[in-house]
Amino acid sequence: MRAPADGTVSGDDAGAVKSPGALYFIGRWIVAPIAKLVYRPRVIGRKNVPEHGKVILASNHLSFIDSVLIPMTSPRRVQFLAKSTYFEGRGLKGRVSRAFFTAIGAVGVKRGAGQAAQEALEQSRRIIDSGAAFALYPEGTRSLDGRLYKGRTGIGWLALTTGAVVVPVGLIGTDEMQPVGVSFPRVRRVTVAFGEPIDVSHYGSAESGRARRLATDEIMAAIHALTGQELAGVYNESPPANTVERVRRALRPERL
Repeated sequence: MRAPADGTVSGDDAGAVKSPGALYFIGRWIVAPIAKLVYRPRVIGRKNVPEHGKVILASNHLSFIDSVLIPMTSPRRVQFLAKSTYFEGRGLKGRVSRAFFTAIGAVGVKRGAGQAAQEALEQSRRIIDSGAAFALYPEGTRSLDGRLYKGRTGIGWLALTTGAVVVPVGLIGTDEMQPVGVSFPRVRRVTVAFGEPIDVSHYGSAESGRARRLATDEIMAAIHALTGQELAGVYNESPPANTVERVRRALRPERL
């Protein structure tokens, strides 16, 4: 079955998922313990992450540092999608960026919509089927005002298609640790809470828009229970840049 067009990125490679390689394990077993000593994140519910089997870590998203904290505190190897531009730079800066994102388990993808978004979901599915714990942000992008936004149903499609259980993740304080525009994370105590696994298979087939919506809403409710954030009740989207885009969004039906 083809993935529904509900996502923000597109895969570079339609082939098999590659192993994260040596840099990932250096980051996980050498760099991560040092970072934990410095920042001392409070981690709750690590035992809720299954040791084996397909699992999706679905988290709220407040800061760039979120994508470092989740792999650093998860008891399992984690992979997630990141902008391909992080892997394409040249010179020393490009090599450093590529090494860093490889070390934290990122898989490079190109941003886009429509067909590009479908390909991103397919790439996500391949990662889950490979046995890795896959992390994503159902809101789609960072919350700049601290509220929890409506989840996009790509998470529902992935869970229903792969049969993976979903572990909700609540991140608290990461927006103070590394606010937008701050390059290096401040020393702040943050909390990473892993909730109880959710099985959404009872909602039905991934082909059903209703099933995807209900599964997504249950996952977002679990994230909200962990974080206590104010609910926005809408999708997290950048303001329309021009009149044509404002009209297009006004006429567009709600995404399932």
